[in-house]
Amino acid sequence: MYMNLQGKKILIAVTGSIAAYKIPEVVRLFKKHGAEVKVIMTHGAGDFVTAVTLSTLSGNPVVSSFVQNKEGEWNNHVALGLWPDVMIVCPASANTIAKFAHGICDNIVTAVYLSARCPVFFAPAMDLDMFRHRSTTENIARLVSYGNHCIGPATGELASGLTGEGRMEEPGVIVDTIAGYLKERNLLRGKKILVSAGPTQEAIDPVRFISNHSSGKMGFEIASSLANKGAQVVMVAGPTSISQTNKNIKRVDVRSAAQMHAACMKEFASCDMVIMAAAVADYTPVKVAGTKIKKDDAPFNIPLQPTTDILGEMGKKKKKNQVLVGFALETNDELKNALKKLETKNLDYIVLNSMNDAGATFNSDQNKVTIIDRKKNKFSFDLKSKQLVAEDIIHTIFKNPAAKK
Repeated sequence: MYMNLQGKKILIAVTGSIAAYKIPEVVRLFKKHGAEVKVIMTHGAGDFVTAVTLSTLSGNPVVSSFVQNKEGEWNNHVALGLWPDVMIVCPASANTIAKFAHGICDNIVTAVYLSARCPVFFAPAMDLDMFRHRSTTENIARLVSYGNHCIGPATGELASGLTGEGRMEEPGVIVDTIAGYLKERNLLRGKKILVSAGPTQEAIDPVRFISNHSSGKMGFEIASSLANKGAQVVMVAGPTSISQTNKNIKRVDVRSAAQMHAACMKEFASCDMVIMAAAVADYTPVKVAGTKIKKDDAPFNIPLQPTTDILGEMGKKKKKNQVLVGFALETNDELKNALKKLETKNLDYIVLNSMNDAGATFNSDQNKVTIIDRKKNKFSFDLKSKQLVAEDIIHTIFKNPAAKK
């Protein structure tokens, strides 16, 4: 079910795959629903679909090379990269995916991709074994890690006669996916949301600290998804190697639980929502040694004291129009402990995940969660990538009628 795409600018990049025969229908559907469409294509794509066809359907000249004519006028790849609201590469061949993943710039499509400032979607199309090859799967994963969006592929009959993954998604699915994305980009516009991510480190002496195995991946995925939906995001991040470049995210780096508390409370009052995905230390040393503690043969004890309960303080100060979301990583009595945290800290939602779920541990790229709202409604999800888990969390929070205040 396509939304009104009136005024939206869509750049379609076509590469050398038999699935290119479907692109006239992709162009037609985008135009039918009001979008302005431009098409660029590799020379290989011309073996499967003609520039004349795509130019006629789009109403714009098709660009397939850097040079326009014999006089040497050039097609400005930078301008093309700045023009669209969304760039969609379909079909995306294994060759083009590899070039994108490694920054190779040898044709107009790769040059525009590297110049694009808009969201980029790609719809893989290739034979089953090509798609399953480790080099392809790693290239796709790299593109997704760069912030690009993969559509499909679907499972079905392939040009080789085999049946399996590698078939480009149907034109309707591609257009529907882009339309849904553009609609969601404005879902949270005007909302200010605080997200915490990563571990904290509690100093013992100048070279040692107490910490945990949190990578920060879940919090970063949540922040990225919120920003992509138009929210103004403040992300308070503990020590992590993860980078982010989204202009809608203001990143504040901290190290200790005390620093995270100070940074979060500074922003809290002005936020519409807080999602505390960080793994904040529960205890910190009473005293930090000024010099490195030397090892000897005697037993060594470190007196600890509780850190400030950031979520608990927020729950006490929360205003009626604010939404507070906490996380509970449990090893036993999971549901009981999560419900207790939901109630005692005055949360609107608790996101529960268990160390007992295979594949959903610290540092993993996957997670398996159950989301519980303040009315004790439970929303359980299967194991999936943290990027998709972030989407589940956000959709549950903003589309759950039972949780509306």
